[in-house]
Amino acid sequence: MSPGKNTAPEPTTFLAEFKETFNDPMIRILLVIAILMIVMAVLGYAEPYEPIGTIIAIIIVAVVSAKTNVASDTKYRELKDSTEKDKCKAKRNGIITVIEVDDVVRGDKILLQAGDKVPADGVLIDGAIRVDNSALNGEAEECKKTAADESFELRDDITGDTFVDKHSLFRGAVVVDGEGTLDVRKVGLKTMMGKMAEEMQDDEPDSPLKVKLAKLAHQISVFGYIGATVIAILYIAFDIVQAGGVSQFFGMGFQAVFTKIVDAVSLAIIIIVCAVPEGLPLMISLVLMQNTSRMLDHNVLVRKAVGIETAGSLNILFSDKTGTITKGKLEVVDFFTADGNSIDIPELSKHSAVKGLIDLAIGKNTGSMYDGEHRVIGGNMTDQALLKFIGEDTWRMLDQSREYVITDIQGFNSANKFSQARIDSVGKTFYKGAPERLLAKAKKYIDGDGKICQIDQAVLDRKIDELAGKAMRGPGCGHPGRHDHR
Repeated sequence: MSPGKNTAPEPTTFLAEFKETFNDPMIRILLVIAILMIVMAVLGYAEPYEPIGTIIAIIIVAVVSAKTNVASDTKYRELKDSTEKDKCKAKRNGIITVIEVDDVVRGDKILLQAGDKVPADGVLIDGAIRVDNSALNGEAEECKKTAADESFELRDDITGDTFVDKHSLFRGAVVVDGEGTLDVRKVGLKTMMGKMAEEMQDDEPDSPLKVKLAKLAHQISVFGYIGATVIAILYIAFDIVQAGGVSQFFGMGFQAVFTKIVDAVSLAIIIIVCAVPEGLPLMISLVLMQNTSRMLDHNVLVRKAVGIETAGSLNILFSDKTGTITKGKLEVVDFFTADGNSIDIPELSKHSAVKGLIDLAIGKNTGSMYDGEHRVIGGNMTDQALLKFIGEDTWRMLDQSREYVITDIQGFNSANKFSQARIDSVGKTFYKGAPERLLAKAKKYIDGDGKICQIDQAVLDRKIDELAGKAMRGPGCGHPGRHDHR
C-alpha cells in the first residue's frame, strides 16, 4: 500500500509560469492592441515596428516573470528538502520504528504520546489521550479521546461534532496528555487537513499589487475606449460639417466615405495605444526580480516574487526568536544531590543506592524508549536525554523485568508540569518534572551514600544558581546559549 499523496503543490515549470503571465489584465490589453496594430499595419495605416515592439515587450515580461518564479520555487524546494521532516512512531512487524509522516499508510498503527502531532486521520484503538484540535477547528479546549474497537468507522462527512467525539483523531491535532495507539484510516489529501490545504490553494487571493494593477487596467481601458469613441465620432462629425451636411458627406462616394471612417477608427486605436503604458508590466517584473535576488543574497528566500510587493502592505510583522544558539540536543552534564555535592557521572555507578533509584526514576517514569535501531524515540527532549543517560541496557532490563511493574502512572502535561509512576514492589512513587514544582513539596533528600537527610534550601538554591549561570555560558557548544541540566 503506497503512502497518500503529499499535500505540497507540484513543482512549477517555466512553461506554466510563462502562460500564467498572460492572465495579467495589462498584458491582455497590450495583446489586443498589438493585434489591432498588426491589422492596421497590413492595411497601411500604421508602421510595422510598432506592433513588433509591443510583442517583444510582452515576451520579455513573460520570460523574466517565469524565470524569476521558477528560480524562487526551486530554491524553496531545495531548502525544504534540506530541513528535517516531521516524523512519527509506527509499529510495523511488531517493532516500533520512526518513520516520516509522508510515509504513513492506511492500516499503520501509530504510537501517540504527549507532545506528538497526529500524522493522519484515524481511530484511537488503545490507550486514552487528550488532544488540542485548535489547528483544525480553532477551539483551544482540550478534547478527551478513549480507545474504540477496530471496527469503529471513521465518518466521511466531517462536522464540528466529529472533532470532539470519543474516538476519532485528525491530522494536525496535538496530543497534550496521555498515550495511545492510532489506527490510520486516511492519509495525504484525503485527510481533513489535506482537504483544507486544497481549499486554501484554490481560494488563494490575488496579491495587493495585482489587485491594484487590475483596477488600473480597467480604468485605462474604460478611459481609452470612451475617449477613442468620442474622438472618432467628433472626427467623422467634423468631416460631415466640412462636406456641408450628411447627404453631401455620403454623396462623396463609397471609397471616400470608407477612407474617412478608417481614418477615424485609426485615430481611435492610436489613442488607446497611447493610453496604455506598455512598459509598466516590464518595469514591475524587473523590479520584483531585482528585489528577490537582493533578498536571496541576505539568505532570505522569497518563494514567489509577489511576496516582495505583498510585504509592502504589511502593517505589523511578528517574529519568534529565542536569541540563543545551542547544539540543539539535550544531554546530562552534571549530577548533584540536595546538599550541593556533585557526583561525577562516570563515578555514579559506585554509589549503588543512589544509582538504583535513579535508574528506576528515569527508566520507569518516561515517555521515551529505544527502538529496534538502538535510537531513543518518543517523549520530549528531556525524557530522551535522561534515557540516554541511563543507557539502553539498563532500560531494557527494567522494561523486561517482572519485579518492577508500574501499578499507576500519570504522564507529563503542561498543567501539572510533572509525571509520576508508582511501583508497588518497591513501595515508592517516582516523580519527574519542573524543579520549582517538586522542590516546593520536598522536605528530605538522599545523599551520595544513600542516607536520608533534611534539605537545606539555601544550599540547594546556591547550587541551582551556579548551574544556571554555567548553562547561560553555554559549555560545550562554543556559543552563548542555554542548556538544560538535570
